[in-house]
Parts: sequence; C-alpha cells; structure tokens
Amino acid sequence: MLIFVLVSKQTDDEFKVINKDTLSEIRLLDYQVLTGEKDLFQLQVLLEELKQRIAESARNLLTTEVDIERSRDEFKDLDLNSFAQIEHLNRLKSDVETREEELQRLRAREEASKGRKIREYEGQGDRQYLTGLRVGGKHILIALDTSASMLDDTIVNVLRRRNMSDERKLHAPKWQRAIRTVEWLSAQIPLDASFQIYGFNVEATSFIPEEQGNWIPLGEGRELEQSLAELRNRIPSKGTSLENLITALTDLTPLPDNVYLIIDSLPTQGTKAPRSATVSGKERLKLFGDAIRLLPANVPVNVIMFPMEGDLMAAAAYWNLARTTGGSFLSPSRDWP
Repeated sequence: MLIFVLVSKQTDDEFKVINKDTLSEIRLLDYQVLTGEKDLFQLQVLLEELKQRIAESARNLLTTEVDIERSRDEFKDLDLNSFAQIEHLNRLKSDVETREEELQRLRAREEASKGRKIREYEGQGDRQYLTGLRVGGKHILIALDTSASMLDDTIVNVLRRRNMSDERKLHAPKWQRAIRTVEWLSAQIPLDASFQIYGFNVEATSFIPEEQGNWIPLGEGRELEQSLAELRNRIPSKGTSLENLITALTDLTPLPDNVYLIIDSLPTQGTKAPRSATVSGKERLKLFGDAIRLLPANVPVNVIMFPMEGDLMAAAAYWNLARTTGGSFLSPSRDWP
C-alpha cells in the first residue's frame, strides 16, 4: 500500500505569524499589567499618604478648634477682667473726685472760718493745739475767775503775791495765762455772734460795765477790744462766788449758747461772805453744788481749769459739770495757749 501525506507549508507559516502576533499582544498585556500593578501600588501608597494627611488635618483641625475655644474663653475672661478693671478705675476716679471735692470744701471752710474771725491769736512759735474745745453759738459768754487765787498755783505763793505791788500782780504768770486764754477764746468768736466777757470773784461783772446783762454784737470788734483792754488792767483779788456768776448768767436774755468758764478752784463763798476766815474742802464742795443747782438747763459749760494746789475735789467737780451740761473740760499745759 502506498500512502500519500500532503502538508501545507503555508499554513505552518501563517500559524507561526499568528503565534508571534499573539505573543506580542500577550507580552504587551503583561507589560501593561505589570505597569498597572506598579501604578496601582503607587496609587495605593499615595492613597495611604492622603489618608494619613487627612487624619493629620482632622487632628490639626480638632486641635485648632480646641485652641479657638480656649482663646474664646480667655478672651471672655480678659473682657470680663477689662470690664472689672474699667469699673474699678471708674470707682477710683470717683473716689478721687469725691476726695478732691471734700478737700476743696474743707479749704473753703477754713478760708471762711478765717474770714469769720474778728481778731487773730497765735501762741508762741505759732503753736496749734488739738483741744476738742470749739467756740460756737450765737450768744457766747466767757467767764473768768478774777479772785486772788489766780495769782499763783500754790496757797503760799498766792499769799506772797497778794502783798506785792499791783504791777507785779498784773504780771503774775498764772494771771497772764488766764488773760491769754480769754484772748484765744475771743479770737474764735464768729462774726455773726454776740458775746459777753464777765470777771467774777465775790461779784460777777462785765468788763464793759454799762453793758452788764446785755449781749454785745461782735460787729467790728471795738467792744471786744475794749473788754480785753479792761481785762489786762484787772488785778485779781478777793474770794470766789460761783453762785453770783450763775445768777448774773441767768439775767442774760436769751441764755448763752455756750459758757466758757476759766477757773482754778472750788468757790469760797455763796451769795454772802463766809462767817470764818477759812473754808473747808467739804464746805467748798457744798457751795459748788448750791451754785450748780441754779444753772439753767440746756446751757453747755466748757471748763478751762488751772488746778490749784490742795483743792483735790475741784477737777472732778468741774469735769462732771462739763460732762452733764454737754460741754468740754480742758486742763491745759503751762504754755497753752
């Protein structure tokens, strides 16, 4: 048997060509896949980076919101503090203005007070003393003890000076202090007030006799200077009758707004002279009580006392008089006023 096999050469060539084309496409696809995988990996890496950035941005945003909220709170606190500081500053300004107004008012009052004094009185070295003693009222009575005890602080020296010349009596240190005290009080009398200056020993008389029992308007001060001139020439003598002073006081109409009593001891007699030459402390205290019972109500008595040796109950008695009548009690130093 004879078998013939026919093989087409062209077909094999076509297959080889087809295979080459397919292989090329496959290789191209493989390359594209490989490239795509690389790009996908890069994209995945980039995506992760973007996710991390987004997360970080979210954290930063949250932190920023927290900071903003904190800043808002701090701003509110600052605003409140600023408001409080402004309010405090306004209060301080108001306080300063009030104090300035008060200062101006006090200065104006001081100037007005200076203008309301008819005469000036300054102590040695221009001293000023805080005494609590204020001269005020529309009707002012200054009553000065002119008895012999005003010559000195001790009984022995009073007896010695009583026998000296009138010139030496006038210049007795204690009496000069009493005169300066009246001058100091008279310098404080307001311009619109009326006054009287009485001297009293066994009698109570005005230093301007024709004005006895009458109030004298201060005016230009001529009568005041006349009273002081008469006072400077008065010589202390005789005993002390507080009762006669209070009787003379009640004759004034209206009654005094303030009485300024300058004295050194308890009285030695009433309306009449004592029967004996000496008066005990107990008797003097009784004479004081009898006199005070005659004093009208609502008349303040301000006492300026120059203590006398041996009169132990005088200070307490006159202090109680000032206290019960609403006046002041002063026992000054030797260089006052």
